[in-house]
Amino acid sequence: MTIAAMPKIAMVMAAGFGTRMRPLTLNIPKPLVEVGGKALIDHTLDFLAASGIEEAVVNSHYLAHLLEGHLQSRKNPPRIIISREETVLETGGGIKNSLSILGNSPFFVLNSDVICINGKQPILHRLWNSWNDGAMDALLLLHKVSEAIGYDGKGDFFLDDGTLRRRKQNETAPYVFTGLQIISPRLFDSSPNGAFSLNVLYNKNLSRIGAIINDGAWLHVGDIDGLKQAENWLAKI
Repeated sequence: MTIAAMPKIAMVMAAGFGTRMRPLTLNIPKPLVEVGGKALIDHTLDFLAASGIEEAVVNSHYLAHLLEGHLQSRKNPPRIIISREETVLETGGGIKNSLSILGNSPFFVLNSDVICINGKQPILHRLWNSWNDGAMDALLLLHKVSEAIGYDGKGDFFLDDGTLRRRKQNETAPYVFTGLQIISPRLFDSSPNGAFSLNVLYNKNLSRIGAIINDGAWLHVGDIDGLKQAENWLAKI
């Protein structure tokens, strides 16, 4: 069961310290690191705009004045709303802190340190067409670990007959979570205050967390090596 109109608002996670990207992030926030001649945050915002997103809530903390100055200089859509965090609230706390801006309906969330390339259909449209508001509190976009650019981890999830299962400590999972998702504000009912990870809410409500597999490309720009791999990949297309 899909709500009639696709959300026009998204949350972009951009408040972190970017420690794995040092020394590049000693003087600039990670979202301003350039990949292919464009800041990561601009890759993200342009991707959203091309998919019909009209408003983007961007959280900020580390070197916030630099990130906010860059965002204020943008001329292109989407319209940007800054959600400044006095202390880093992590993924769950950062979104909860912005719920009053995001509204009462489902919204998109994505990280600012990844680059998503659409497959046969726009990724956001695929996610929305798979959204079931009666059965889901979140819908995650997963990507095959074997096809991920700049990612060398053990994966996050198994997806067996549509049922999501987390990787156990001694396992290697076939799918990594891309950071791109749809979330209903319901997910935050009875959530903790202050800083907390979204993983706390996923683990608590896993039966109401859906997932689909990305059919486009996914570039994880989490560290210097990931940056190099992304640069090389983009140079070839």
